[in-house]
Amino acid sequence: MRITVFGGAGDMGSEAVRDLVKADNVEHLIVADYNKTAARKLVSELEDDRVEAAFCDANDHDAIVEIMKQSDVSLSCIGPFYTYEEKMIRAAIDARRSYVSICDDYDAVEKALSLDKQAKNAGIAVLCGMGWTPGLSNVLVRQGIESMDKASEVHVAWAGGADDSEGIAVIKHTLHIFTGEVPTFKGGRWTKIPAGSGRERVEFPEPIGKISVYHLGHPEPVTIPHFIPGLDVVTLKGACTPEWVNPMAKALAALGLTNTPKKRNWGADFFHAVGPALFKSKHRPISGIHVRVLGEKDGRKVMYTGTCVDNMNRLTGIPASIGTLLLAGKQIEARGVVAPEVCVPVELFLVELAKRDMKVESGIKNL
Repeated sequence: MRITVFGGAGDMGSEAVRDLVKADNVEHLIVADYNKTAARKLVSELEDDRVEAAFCDANDHDAIVEIMKQSDVSLSCIGPFYTYEEKMIRAAIDARRSYVSICDDYDAVEKALSLDKQAKNAGIAVLCGMGWTPGLSNVLVRQGIESMDKASEVHVAWAGGADDSEGIAVIKHTLHIFTGEVPTFKGGRWTKIPAGSGRERVEFPEPIGKISVYHLGHPEPVTIPHFIPGLDVVTLKGACTPEWVNPMAKALAALGLTNTPKKRNWGADFFHAVGPALFKSKHRPISGIHVRVLGEKDGRKVMYTGTCVDNMNRLTGIPASIGTLLLAGKQIEARGVVAPEVCVPVELFLVELAKRDMKVESGIKNL
């Protein structure tokens, strides 16, 4: 199989590249990045003749199409996705090559779903949101639903270390998801809710522990009810650590300092510059996911819980790599725009995750 990783020299993309290159059935791997110097450096470090570096500009549609045509499947780690996801999907459709992304912006996913017919007509799969959250979160949701007779509620929570990624796109994403009203799903229908509302204490595995999470703008409440009918509630809450970062993000949004891409760019530039001084921790950078599914089994009310903690780059890049390998290897046969909860083979995915020393703890109990 031949694979291209767009944004392959970045934090998440390079983690995916390092995992993909370990697969013997990858014949050719292109590390495509706007920063070709960084791409060449990564390729040099890998010391593998199957891997090459290429320059890419996500705003150059024709050039992206031509790079995509060189591979069977492309993986995009180019953020912020509210700017680039639709462009990359349209390029994949024109290239007639299947596509995977780690897209974590709800509005970008909404646009992606509107391209389902075009993707099907092109005969390709667009696997949108195959990272940490969404991605790993969605697979755990599916595991929870499959463990019971009927599921009614899904609650996804994440905790992201502010010092756990150096990429500027992550900062833009964070400012975006704390802004305005964001989608959630309750009473069997989609609705909007103020970002940063609904404070709830959630217990993550150590070393994260119990922290406050809030309604934020993420794709899970968009895709999970879309692909899994019959649910009453789907929520997504998240938070940054240290916890003082969250009131600051809410305050910036309330002051109107994050409500346009231009303002978010300014804010991201500032926090990218001062971040090492503000957020640097003495401890290993860590992030995590916590999934709860409520429902019934054998006439009893039950709750499934699934959790995982690791470095953000691994939490995102490794699931993206596994999803890309599954799609390129035809273990995922879907066509059109899909999300992990509807097409990723759960047990196979979790086996592959365990091989990478990523520990998922899950179980179901009576309520």
